[in-house]
Amino acid sequence: MSLVHRNPLVLIHGIDDTVAVFDQAIAYLRQRGWSSFHPLNLTPNNGNAGLDALASQVANYVERQFSTEQPIDLLGFSMGGLVSRYYVQRLGGIERVQRFVTVSAPHQGSWLAYGRWNSGCEQMRPNSLFIQDLSQDIRVLSQTEFTSIWTPYDLMIVPAESSRLPVGREIKVPVLTHSGMLTSHTGLTAIHSALTASSLANVTVPL
Repeated sequence: MSLVHRNPLVLIHGIDDTVAVFDQAIAYLRQRGWSSFHPLNLTPNNGNAGLDALASQVANYVERQFSTEQPIDLLGFSMGGLVSRYYVQRLGGIERVQRFVTVSAPHQGSWLAYGRWNSGCEQMRPNSLFIQDLSQDIRVLSQTEFTSIWTPYDLMIVPAESSRLPVGREIKVPVLTHSGMLTSHTGLTAIHSALTASSLANVTVPL
């Protein structure tokens, strides 16, 4: 297959994950014309650092890897969705990111974040100061081609509807597990759709 020109795709993983979580997504997209993948390992990956500090790692990586004229696409999974949002909304990413996709991100927080008492998990709790701050100017995301992808069956994002945002495009998929959002055919198809869509119409895959 001849490669189609696409922006470089920066991929940001979730808590306790590494870049390996994106292996199947990268293989799937490579078969469909993507060629420039930039998965970033966040350090630490267990929530011991604040999401704002992790977002600085994203900002520094983008500055090192790409010229200021090069637009990028950004995909954030789970905690990585909030890290990516902080980069976009607070660290200048809005000037760099063309397409921004979050997959099962706890945009409104998750009750499971009470399971750990560290900086990152405290920020991922419902109504945290971190989430309140990002909610103040959420409309700035409309300056990107933003899509939130979520499943109503997610047992890591509680409630599952927390992965929705009232801006951009929304894709609801019937994936039964949190990790399956990056491995199932349904989840991968949704990611491909978000990265290629020219329309901001919402999509609901039949349950």
